[in-house]
Amino acid sequence: MCVACREHDAKRSLVRIVRPPDGPVAVDPTGKRNGRGAYLCDRPTCWERAIGTPLLARALKTELGPEATAGLQAYAAALPGHDTGEREAAKGTD
Repeated sequence: MCVACREHDAKRSLVRIVRPPDGPVAVDPTGKRNGRGAYLCDRPTCWERAIGTPLLARALKTELGPEATAGLQAYAAALPGHDTGEREAAKGTD
């Protein structure tokens, strides 16, 4: 289940974010790293909501530091359909 939109989907179609016992919060592409995990779907709005609010930090029972936040934002920007350049351009035309 996506922690942002709360929709259920197949585990392999979601992206796992993990808080390992001995390292920083990171994306877990294999879905098998040891640690507390939370899942996000590939919708840009879910990533923005999860990173920009306490949702993801609460699910992982930790605080997201600046490095973890930057890493997650970079990963989200590389997802299909997450083109921030188009979105920023659209904001300027309002």
